Amino acid sequence: MGEHMEETKILVVEDENIIALNIKKKLKSLGYAVPAIASTGEEAIKMTEITFPDLILMDVMLKGEMDGVQAVEEIHKKYDIPVIYLTAFSDDEVLERAKVTKPYGYIVKPFKINDLHSNIEIALYRHKMDDGGRKELTGS
Repeated sequence: MGEHMEETKILVVEDENIIALNIKKKLKSLGYAVPAIASTGEEAIKMTEITFPDLILMDVMLKGEMDGVQAVEEIHKKYDIPVIYLTAFSDDEVLERAKVTKPYGYIVKPFKINDLHSNIEIALYRHKMDDGGRKELTGS
């Protein structure tokens, strides 16, 4: 049987449409499913509730009231989903705030597809290890 990669759903949160579509295309070429693209923090929360992804790729800087870190804080109140942050620059203040949300990865743009792939695989693996059977408790 074994786990099939197709089942891995990744929510992409990125407010620049061209970049978001590019990431989606790359993820699909790696065999991941992309159930949705969100461009704001609010939308990210809504899409998480609808699609229940296995992993979230979250741009730190988003248009609107809420940035990526705030969106992740909200999502983590309800869901135990690993997050990898995407950022165009490594701003110390943002990094400090991002760290608190215990991300599984932090990728600086522009990134190579291989970096994305390895970060995702490591995040999924680590989350499975960290989880240690907690999944049963959160039966949806």
